[in-house]
Amino acid sequence: MKIYISGQGAFAVQVAEALCDEGHQIVGVAAPRLRKGHSDDGNALSWDRLRSWAYPRSIQWTDSAELRAMHIPDGVDLIVAAHSHAFIGRRTRARANVATIGYHPSLLPLHRGRDAIRWTIRDGEKVTGGSVYHLTERTDAGPIAAQEHLFVPPHSTPQSLWRDHLAPLGVRLLVRVVTDLAEGRHVEVPQDEELATWEPAMDAPPLFKPELIALPGATRIDGDKWSLHTP
Repeated sequence: MKIYISGQGAFAVQVAEALCDEGHQIVGVAAPRLRKGHSDDGNALSWDRLRSWAYPRSIQWTDSAELRAMHIPDGVDLIVAAHSHAFIGRRTRARANVATIGYHPSLLPLHRGRDAIRWTIRDGEKVTGGSVYHLTERTDAGPIAAQEHLFVPPHSTPQSLWRDHLAPLGVRLLVRVVTDLAEGRHVEVPQDEELATWEPAMDAPPLFKPELIALPGATRIDGDKWSLHTP
């Protein structure tokens, strides 16, 4: 299958290489222009690792902050989000002939949001996992394509839990789902909204998510909207 990857860092490279090993073709990537903390675009050592991986392979790169539908080549079968913090809009997703999928390091619908692992450790949870899901307009809320749980090892940190457990799980689940899609198996299990939790990024200002958090006295109207009844 022809695949476009939006992601960053070592995880995105691991996903790209695993998909290539399975015989798929990476036809383009979107990644941050520079690695975090770097400012020299003229120095390839400052580039994000996915950008650096794509360059010697003559694979088209786009700054993920600027990713739009026009950047997705014709004939793309899948768009894969691999540690991507860029929102992939409806028109961009529509450029994929088969699906747009992403990996989230939690048992969705639990811990939606970009700091799922840090919240898992902060809350002292003993069980976590990873989910591959279909991207939609709602943050981390699309139908599940594959999911597995794992036990959180004692004394885990967010870094060790990601590096040693959740990242390898994500690579494996993404390869599994891409294989399913290539063979015509299209799995979409809706998330249970009554179980959904969402936490803000720990290093960013709080973000109000009304589609996930019902205020007291609120009732749902028109799908994802809420109406607040006041005295």
